[in-house]
Amino acid sequence: MENSEENKMEFAGKVVLITGASSGIGAATAKHFAKLGASLALAGRNKENLQKVAAECPKVGVNKDYLLLTGELTNEGQTKAIFDETINYYGKLDVLVNNAGIGITGTIENTSLEQYDRVMNTNVRSLYHLTSLATPHLIKSKGNIVNVSSVNGIRAFPGVLAYCVSKAAVDQFTRCVALELASKQVRVNAVNPGVTITNLHKRGGLDQAQYEAFLKRSQETHALGRPGEPEEVAKTIAFLASDDASFITGATLPVDGGRHAMCPR
Repeated sequence: MENSEENKMEFAGKVVLITGASSGIGAATAKHFAKLGASLALAGRNKENLQKVAAECPKVGVNKDYLLLTGELTNEGQTKAIFDETINYYGKLDVLVNNAGIGITGTIENTSLEQYDRVMNTNVRSLYHLTSLATPHLIKSKGNIVNVSSVNGIRAFPGVLAYCVSKAAVDQFTRCVALELASKQVRVNAVNPGVTITNLHKRGGLDQAQYEAFLKRSQETHALGRPGEPEEVAKTIAFLASDDASFITGATLPVDGGRHAMCPR
């Protein structure tokens, strides 16, 4: 049963590092793992927002505080510092949630190389780097990785070219690393959200009116007739990271209200 004491403390004694934890899906994931008793290392660019998220995380079990880490993941030195601080503080790592990412609008006609590099460096290269740092520790703990991809990794959409390419790379990275680490009992999976109500789209270039039109159109492009909530993605991430998913690896799991199965025009 969902409300059992056992489920409430499912991640007690487990250390979970979440990137992009200061807003959106990352913030919702932090709060959900906190409810399940995890010891959290929360990484993000905005210290004030990270502090707000930590303040909203329930203090469950032995956890009276959480480790907050600010840095820019496209900076290799800062990424290594974030990881080293997590290990120095907790002494181990059980779950890595690679959630940090950016979106950008643009086509092959108007996306510059600089924009392409920025998306790929944030969404793919930094994820590659952090995963490589985490791998020896996850092998020790027989832990696992959950990458936050997108329905854009599964399906093609015009007007967000660099973002689609980056998320397709995340999906293939997930499958390849899953096969490489399977013999060491480290599972690697990804979630592929559809449109989810976060700040990602506005940061990617949509103004308020465009964003509202985008959400309205989501009622037609998602089979369930609505965009998703960050908490719905967070619960799926926690499921994949949990022992309930002990025989799942190399999976890219859509959390998208059926959008991946549709052909909207």
